Amino acid sequence: MHIDSIQNGVVIDHIKAGSAMKLYQLLHLDRLDTSVAMIMNVTSRKMGKKDIIKIDAEIDLDLDVIGYVDPKATINIIRDGELVEKKNLDLPKELKNVIKCKNPRCISITEQELPHIFVLTDKETETYRCKYCEVKGQ
Repeated sequence: MHIDSIQNGVVIDHIKAGSAMKLYQLLHLDRLDTSVAMIMNVTSRKMGKKDIIKIDAEIDLDLDVIGYVDPKATINIIRDGELVEKKNLDLPKELKNVIKCKNPRCISITEQELPHIFVLTDKETETYRCKYCEVKGQ
């Protein structure tokens, strides 16, 4: 398989194998009017297997979404075929409108204009809880 390198754009690298599709959906990459390549289960010396997403345009990405899906992923900014910036991520302290509360009585469900906000409560287990009702997130 041959995937061309990009001249100007963004590469999300070191994604946990099998997680690229979730990132693709949460970042709404299907709405872009540019080429997006998703490469899954690539052999990696460090990780064994990994996923990669290449976006053939320099766009703003929600780093909190990427950090939530895989805090060990890296963001590489490419200009003129050269790596100009590499960003390492961490678990975001708060997620806004990324996941939805499962509690049918939560105010974020009954008051639809309220944002769905989840707060990181345990970094070790990557646990998020609803800001309003404290129900555990998915």
